[in-house]
This record gives sequence, structure tokens and C-alpha cells, in this order.
Amino acid sequence: MSPAPAPNASVETAVSELTAAVSQLLRRLRTHANPNELNLSQLGTLARLDQFGAMTTADLARAESMKPQSMGTILASLEQEGLVERQPHPTDGRQILFALTAAGAQMRRQRGLAKREWLIAAMTKLEPTELKTIIDAIPLIKHLGES
Repeated sequence: MSPAPAPNASVETAVSELTAAVSQLLRRLRTHANPNELNLSQLGTLARLDQFGAMTTADLARAESMKPQSMGTILASLEQEGLVERQPHPTDGRQILFALTAAGAQMRRQRGLAKREWLIAAMTKLEPTELKTIIDAIPLIKHLGES
């Protein structure tokens, strides 16, 4: 655990240290929750389909800020893994929708549980005062995320 910034540390230093700490935490969560070793683009695509339902390649590409060809490659790999499937578009026979399969939804649930279990185990190893500090910081972190 790295030392906390000095009380008079500059905002720039605090931002650097917070960014590094959050990044490290996210890497650890991904490592423990991604046994299939999917990349971030694949995970983001699965999350979007889970949240919003079936979508076209073009809609997914726009939502993920990438080219349709790149999204097509991602969808092909996810389809090959059995995590997404093609469905006919309800109003436009020229388009195809991609949706999570039962295996894709299950993988998302398992991944969420694995992240949660790892974080619970890590937090239970903290000293009581450290745990209280983290719990007390949650509203501030939420506030930063919403600003």
C-alpha cells in the first residue's frame, strides 16, 4: 500500500495518485474476474448488450466509438465463443441484431460475482480503521464520478 499524500499535497499530486490507485484496483478486479481473458473491447460489447439488449453492428460500433469493421471482428470472436448470437431484425430484413446468449449472460453474472468476491476478500484483510476510511470515502468517490 503506497503512503497517503501529505496533507498539503497539491491537487495535481492527489489526482495522479488517485488515478494510479483506481487503475491498479481496476486491473486487479479484471484479473480476478476475467478467466476467459476477453479484452476490454469484448467485455465492453458484452456489457452493452447486457444493458441495452440486442443491437446491430453499426449501433454497437457507434456506442463504443469504433469503426463498424472493428466491431464486426469483435462480434465474430464473441459469436465463435458462443457468447453472442445473431437474430433477425424485427423491422428491417437487411439488418442483423446481435444479442447475448445464455452463456454470455452467465459469463457476465459470474464475472460480476468474481469481482465482488475478490473485493470482499481484499477488504476483509484491511485494518478496521482502513476499512472505515474506504467506506467513508465512497460518497466522495461517487460525487467525483457524477461531476
